[in-house]
Amino acid sequence: MTMPTLSPNSATVTTATLQQLIHTSDNRLAQQLTAMIAASVQQASSQSGADQIQSIAHIPFQQFQLDSRQLSNNDVFILLKSHNPNYQKSRNYLLQAAEKAAFVLSEMDPAALISEANTPLKMDGESNAQQQLAALPCPILYVPNIRDFLGSLIQAYLQYQQPVTLPKVVAVTGTNGKTTISQLVAQLTQLTGMSSAVMGTAGNGRLGALVQASHTTGDALAVQQFLYQMGTENAEILALEASSHGLDQQRLQGVPVSIAIYTNLSRDHLDYHADMEEYASAKAKLFDKAHFPDLTHAIINVDDEHAQIMLDTATASDLTVWTYSLEPATSATFVAADIEPSLQGVKISLRTDFNDKTVGDEKTDIIEIVSPLVGRFNVANLIAAMAAAAALGAKSDISTEHIATTVPKLQGAVGRMQRVPSNDGCFIVDYAHTPDALSQVLASLKTHCKGQLWAVFGCGGDRDAGKRPLMAQAGLTGADQVVLTADNPRTEDPNAILQDMQAGMSAEQYQRTHIEPARQKAIEYAVSQAGPDDIVVIAGKGHETYQEINNVRYDFDDRVILQQALAQAGRI
Repeated sequence: MTMPTLSPNSATVTTATLQQLIHTSDNRLAQQLTAMIAASVQQASSQSGADQIQSIAHIPFQQFQLDSRQLSNNDVFILLKSHNPNYQKSRNYLLQAAEKAAFVLSEMDPAALISEANTPLKMDGESNAQQQLAALPCPILYVPNIRDFLGSLIQAYLQYQQPVTLPKVVAVTGTNGKTTISQLVAQLTQLTGMSSAVMGTAGNGRLGALVQASHTTGDALAVQQFLYQMGTENAEILALEASSHGLDQQRLQGVPVSIAIYTNLSRDHLDYHADMEEYASAKAKLFDKAHFPDLTHAIINVDDEHAQIMLDTATASDLTVWTYSLEPATSATFVAADIEPSLQGVKISLRTDFNDKTVGDEKTDIIEIVSPLVGRFNVANLIAAMAAAAALGAKSDISTEHIATTVPKLQGAVGRMQRVPSNDGCFIVDYAHTPDALSQVLASLKTHCKGQLWAVFGCGGDRDAGKRPLMAQAGLTGADQVVLTADNPRTEDPNAILQDMQAGMSAEQYQRTHIEPARQKAIEYAVSQAGPDDIVVIAGKGHETYQEINNVRYDFDDRVILQQALAQAGRI
């Protein structure tokens, strides 16, 4: 399924032009769009950027498209460069789009694409390429910095069709916790009287009516369409997940983020980022007013070793910075002074220490909270969400104490420490798919386990192979018994992935490890072997309802498979 988007009926769409969009935008946006488009175009050519814009400014068009397969007659096609460019494919997209499009705005040099793919242009070839470009059915404009203003341009088009008030946006970034925090923010704001929606890994839409998405952070067009859709539905708050890919590729450009949250950083996505420093720098963009001019608050987990770059960026942007911590001795805005966990939830003594007067007249206070969310790490997620709700409610007299009274009504995110009912034993499905996340889940449950703690998990194919032995070691360190199995193998052999995971395992660790490539059989094995006082965690896929094998997504939901295995074993 794809995310819900606003697709204006072609019969009711008023044809736009670039000139109309820019002139009907608010003054700040109009000036920005004019300057940014002109500068980007001029950078790509010796000809005046303004002159080139004028060559397409009056051409009528229906809407913007980033996918050539979705292109209709007289749409504007935006050709973007992929992370690992395939110039032959991009050339084909360009030529196909030119047959239908009103005009094309290309992040890639169209002259280079028109020439033979992957072959450097020669002087005589450049002239020939320019002639071929000029002969295409529609104008092609080279706009190398188009990502700097693409989101704003799309939003200007949507607002040109019908002006709406967009929701305030809370954006959450970090390796772990994004989905839970975004959903908790939406629940808390809803419970305190604000209409809310979410966008992220577990789905997009209003609470209780989420539609599954293919990416944590969609492309710029999908994000802007969804933001506008929520505006038409009168959503006041949108809590979204800001992935490092999305931030690096500027998919959130033009989104009115007012509150940014940082959770943590651990090894993930190093198949995309060169190293952890580059990964952290991508996350830090969320706290930079140069990228998000509507920012007012930064909420940052100071227990994380990479927090400083977020703090430095937020401070340089002159944001109101609130910090949170699970360490009682830490000086932070929100501190969990005491935590009493159980399998039914957790009791928290929350100490607040505001350095400004933006939340009522509070200074230092202790608030007692009863949360239904299981796990120590969910205390951090809850505090971050409460801080965001407090920042959003600062101007409507919603105090932290009032927010705390709504916490017992919260529900955890689907597939995040989600308990599947059973007559005996404890069986949990969780999305933990990084070594740090798995360690946290197991550490949280170990203190409650009277018997043995089991962990069933694998690693995804076509991703960072260096993470595989680290995942196995995280499981073996935190659990008594480990079942290694397939996750989403994608195009890799599951047995090869499992072999990578076993690198460096000791003889003692092998004795505590069962290897079963078939995920359903692995779950059934754990259910059949676990004792009545044991806890079993099925980790890695959480909310996902599929298993991807050789580019095909098969129906597979850990929660459903686990329920079936429990029934088969007579445990429900």
